[in-house]
Amino acid sequence: MSERLAHITPIRNVNDEGRGKKHALHLLIHATEAEVLWLHDDDIVRPAATDEQALARLGKADLLILPLRMQTSADNLLQRLQVIEYSALQALTIRTAHHGRAILCSGANLIVRRDVWLHAEPHLHPELPSGDDMFLLEYCKRTGRTIAVCDDEQMTATITAQPTLHALLHQRARWAGKAPHYIDHDIRSYGALVTIALVLQFICPLMVLLYLPWEYSLIRGKGFSHLEVLLLALIYPYYALIVLISGILHPERW
Repeated sequence: MSERLAHITPIRNVNDEGRGKKHALHLLIHATEAEVLWLHDDDIVRPAATDEQALARLGKADLLILPLRMQTSADNLLQRLQVIEYSALQALTIRTAHHGRAILCSGANLIVRRDVWLHAEPHLHPELPSGDDMFLLEYCKRTGRTIAVCDDEQMTATITAQPTLHALLHQRARWAGKAPHYIDHDIRSYGALVTIALVLQFICPLMVLLYLPWEYSLIRGKGFSHLEVLLLALIYPYYALIVLISGILHPERW
């Protein structure tokens, strides 16, 4: 480990004192004196890059958005559709960040300067079980911090698709639960566009044919068929509704 960089990995019931992910981050980050923090989830395969390579990629930036790749533990439709969805989200993450309008990032693989995180900490909504990464992104954009993005293979972490529909819904409900608290214009504008598109598709399922070319452009060359992408697009409004209801009835607490 470089003296300038510390790897920060919150682990449930290990370093959170039973108080959740954000408390674990607080304890770990306040315990280190490293200038730079490389945030990880405990269930990822870490990138191959060394600390020195990571510091070089960060350069003079305050926040570095890094890529994630989803793999499957079983060959079934549920996990295959998750991989397609996640690939599209990752493409959107990289594309918007490259244009200076970042709307997504993930604390599963993220680099930030420690002083920036400490200044942002009061704004990370400690009352919510997750969202430290997205609220950190909002803070950096709002305060004029320098945000960089890297999509190199060596900086890519690997995560695994959720094994069951129940696990998937709980994960996505946790993600959706923080959305009403976003204040960034780019994030809220994109969320509004997606909501409008889903409502229109509820009213007229054939609307999916208008969205499909753009959606497929996000994952072109990733090995997915048009049929798989069309299937995901057709079921997505119903999936989003189920996630919303699940989040209301069974809020996640980690």
